[in-house]
Amino acid sequence: MRHSDRRPGAYIGRGQGPRPQRWRELANLGIFALAVTGWLAGLGIFLIHLTTDPLADARAYYDAARRLNDGLPLYPAGADPDVAEFYRYPPLLAIVLRPLALLPYEAFALLWASAVLASFVVLVRRLGMTRRTWFAIGLLGMPIGWALSIAQAHVPVTLLLLIGQPWSIALAANIKLFPILAAVWWLGRRRWQALGALAGWLLVLGLAQALLEPANSLAFLSTLSLEQVGDVRNISPYAISPVLWFALVGAGLVAAIVAAPTRWGWPAAVALASLAYPRLLLYMLAGLLAALREPDEPGAEETRFDGVTQDPAEAHVNSAR
Repeated sequence: MRHSDRRPGAYIGRGQGPRPQRWRELANLGIFALAVTGWLAGLGIFLIHLTTDPLADARAYYDAARRLNDGLPLYPAGADPDVAEFYRYPPLLAIVLRPLALLPYEAFALLWASAVLASFVVLVRRLGMTRRTWFAIGLLGMPIGWALSIAQAHVPVTLLLLIGQPWSIALAANIKLFPILAAVWWLGRRRWQALGALAGWLLVLGLAQALLEPANSLAFLSTLSLEQVGDVRNISPYAISPVLWFALVGAGLVAAIVAAPTRWGWPAAVALASLAYPRLLLYMLAGLLAALREPDEPGAEETRFDGVTQDPAEAHVNSAR
């Protein structure tokens, strides 16, 4: 070999193991295998719950709305927090479902399950039919399969979290409280207008519940205690130690605020809002799907005639075609 052919690094990498490209291929293959496994596990848990306790959580929503229709307390004293029929949410969901609770339970359950499934379809469409979306659904297959099979309100809550607008975060927080933590994304980015809009929506929704159900709205405030955690298969650090749970939530809050201006800001906010529950069941991990897509700035979305949202730049390009 001529001296001029001895380029620096000409022999680097020979005999020294797989190249970086090979490692990436192996990593992608591993993720694919995990995703396929997750899809199968999710299908399995879906079928198990569909045959053992189908649409179990629909009963809790139905009974809660029926209690309102019958003039009974929404939060009866001595209710067992460990049974599926226990209603642990603000009054808003029960108020909205009151008209459907006039129907027989079977009809209610079918309509509610259809709404949950439709929420998931919209969620997937909003994420986009990409490989990353299908991989994420596979990796979270078991939580998703469980949530869908029991018709859990966590599915529409995840959609609201993904939308990531002040009105949707306020609505999600009035179904399950902890989605409000996603607002740290705006706090860390100093989006004061978004935080003001969120406060306005929270005030409107709170006043609406107070006017429609004043006694039950006050009663809900009295239920806000850690006694509702109950005795379940809790995957929250709270099950190990309340002090550990409190410390980790605090650390997550600080980390989400610090990360907010970066590309990891929204995933950190979603992780905080999804994992901070002291009562954290496996199906609630489905909320992590909302981390896949960063929301548009509040008010920045436009809607095409086919109902699909797009940003202003895309709207301008499409209008010029």
